[in-house]
Amino acid sequence: MAKILEGKVVIVTGAGRGLGREEVLLLAKHGAKVIVNDMGGSHDGKGEFHGPADDVVKEIKEMGGEAAPNYESVTDFEGAKRIIDQAINTFGKLDILVNNAGILRDKMIFNMEESEFDYVIAVHLKGTFNCTRHATNYWRAESKAGKPVSGRIINTTSDAGLLYNVGQSNYGAAKAGIVAFTLIVAKEVARYGVTANVVVPVARTRLTTEATPSLAPMMGKKEDFEKRYGYDVLGPEAMAPLVVYLASDDAKDITGQVIRVVGGNLWLMHSWKSSEPVKRTPKGFWNPEEIGTPLKELVAKAPPREELAGIIMGALS
Repeated sequence: MAKILEGKVVIVTGAGRGLGREEVLLLAKHGAKVIVNDMGGSHDGKGEFHGPADDVVKEIKEMGGEAAPNYESVTDFEGAKRIIDQAINTFGKLDILVNNAGILRDKMIFNMEESEFDYVIAVHLKGTFNCTRHATNYWRAESKAGKPVSGRIINTTSDAGLLYNVGQSNYGAAKAGIVAFTLIVAKEVARYGVTANVVVPVARTRLTTEATPSLAPMMGKKEDFEKRYGYDVLGPEAMAPLVVYLASDDAKDITGQVIRVVGGNLWLMHSWKSSEPVKRTPKGFWNPEEIGTPLKELVAKAPPREELAGIIMGALS
């Protein structure tokens, strides 16, 4: 196997289990030296256990790779800087940042506590900001010092933030925010040799089974998918090849993109687009009495929103 990341240094947050684990293992198999960040908490962010990060590091070392564990919380601004600093101090530099850490605290909006909203935003959106802020500061300084930079930021969103899912207003808001954040950052850091993209996984993990019971039936069982399709269509390992490619030098011209993977299916997702406008005649501002009719016409013509179930069924067909 060609190692397309030989000599690269990567940080993956939330890398102890699920998507992050699959991503960091494949990054290491392709030659990257990795910082495996994971607090080891439960799916709602409670508790701390070093076992998941330690186990992944051990697995990487046993296959001949280089890795070090990190247990910092991405919600802590200074803790995030320590993650970045560890990569630089341990391996001499940083090339790739994969922001993957995430939790769920699902509730209907009328039952959601302030803390349940705040902490989900803190882990997903603020955590992505914290790590990105310190990584981009490092790359900008390297570029200004005349050193070659080929930085990669790979952030993680969810269809809960793009297609919307009942009971996840906190999680969906955070994930939608990550998309806007990434697309803006992509423009800000381009001059320094850095790309920023967003991946949209649809996979069977703790967050889509244990933490979101409504999705569990749709996620199915690994054995059933393997028997019917010859491989586990919703296995978390499906996202890892895209992350590895986006981290490579060959992806240097791909930035500001939102990319979904389900099994062997690959999509680009596009940001909000305007419909054709209805123009008032004669020219001037609308008044409340007349604006209802054209607005209802626009709503009636609007295309139906994508549904997650339809995406999964399309991937299976």
